[in-house]
Amino acid sequence: MAEPEFRSSVTTLTATPAGAPALTDESALTKASVRAQVGASPLGVDFTRTAKRDGVLIAAIRPDEWLLLGSANDVEALLATARFDASVNRIDITHSRLCLRLTGARSASALEKVCSLDFDDTMFPDGATGSASVAKVSSDLIRDDIDGEPSYLLLADRSFGQYLYDAIHDATTEFADAL
Repeated sequence: MAEPEFRSSVTTLTATPAGAPALTDESALTKASVRAQVGASPLGVDFTRTAKRDGVLIAAIRPDEWLLLGSANDVEALLATARFDASVNRIDITHSRLCLRLTGARSASALEKVCSLDFDDTMFPDGATGSASVAKVSSDLIRDDIDGEPSYLLLADRSFGQYLYDAIHDATTEFADAL
């Protein structure tokens, strides 16, 4: 049986103004959820932290849940080689979760307009994870810097895709270069 074709819930992308943090839709990334007993660490990543392994970002987003993000082949290979006991559950959540990335020097300031978390480097450094309301949408947040530039992944239920994209894009506009 063929895999269903992926379609993002973000249907209208808006150009990023010069100087504003860049907002991209990365919902097509393969996303897998791994659940285990609280206190277990089947992937060796502690709660609120991330690790990169074989092209896959592993984010411990809850005491009993890890998200794996990457290409379909890389995620599948990692899951195939991991040693899980019978109590560990794995499920592909690619088609149920939205994934946006906000990147740029002022990305933390833009996020703070729509989220109550403190995104200061000392509170939310590269590799940190958290969960919070972003523009009134329950979201998982992952700090995943790119070439030393602050970058945040935001994951939420796909039904909020366009709304969340528009709300975050609107929060970035004040950081555009003045004309």
